Formats: sequence, structure tokens, C-alpha cells
Amino acid sequence: MLNNIVIMGRLTRDPELRYTQSQVPVASFTIACDRDFSGRDGGDRQTDFIDCVAWRQTGEFVSKYFSKGSMAVVSGRLQIRDWTDREGNRRRSAEIVANNVYFGESKRSREDFGGYAPSGNARPAYAAPEAGGYSAPAPGGSAFAELDDDDGDLPF
Repeated sequence: MLNNIVIMGRLTRDPELRYTQSQVPVASFTIACDRDFSGRDGGDRQTDFIDCVAWRQTGEFVSKYFSKGSMAVVSGRLQIRDWTDREGNRRRSAEIVANNVYFGESKRSREDFGGYAPSGNARPAYAAPEAGGYSAPAPGGSAFAELDDDDGDLPF
């Protein structure tokens, strides 16, 4: 049997990291995932809010590097849980049990375009250039240089 799911969307809230009685970390979070199509009337696309759970190192990773508004790619399996609410009614809910969670965008795009700024010890956006190596542009700067209008050296 095959049960594999991959979704991409933004976290609707900061991940909630908890520990089981045996001290196993588990992170819960919700992903807002736009549908690829709009309704029959051509209006706005609908959004699905999908609950996710990540265990052990994956849960700690999500809790440390993701926050509300982060774009994430989650791969895992779909799990259906039956449970009873406080009034004694039987309920059923679906969630993704994450095997892997990936960044859905670069840190620079999050910072440059009004995204979130992650808390914690995230990696720096730019590493120190090695001698003779490529040097990334300063944040906010342009990676392009302006050219003169002199086309005299072009062969065409």
C-alpha cells in the first residue's frame, strides 16, 4: 500500500513543541495550502488548513527554524484519527505525520519581501567569501551592475 503526501504552504501559527511522558519531542503545526483552481464563478482560490505533526528530530527542527508565516514543504503520510470529544461525541480528524520538512523559500526572500524573521539560532543569510571566491551582494544591494550604452565593441 502507498500512503505518501507532499504539501507546500505557510504556517498559520508558530509550531507547538511538546514532549511525551518518555521525553520524545513532538511538534504540532498547521499549513495553509492554496488550491490550484478557483471556484466555478472564477473567484478567489480556496485555502485548505492542514494539521501536521512532526516527531523527534524533525519536530525539534520545525520548532527551531519555522514560525508563523514560514513557507514549508511537508512530506509524510496521511493519518486519520478517531477520538471522543468532551461531550462524548465520536470525532474523526486527518493530519499529516511529517517525515521531512523543508524550507519553501530562501531566508533572503523572507527578509527582503516582508516575510517573517525567524527567531533562534538560524544560519546567516550570507557566508563569508573564500579568497578568490564569489562574494554575495550585501543585503538590500543589487547583484547587477549598470552598463554603459556604448555598443561599439559588439560584433553585430
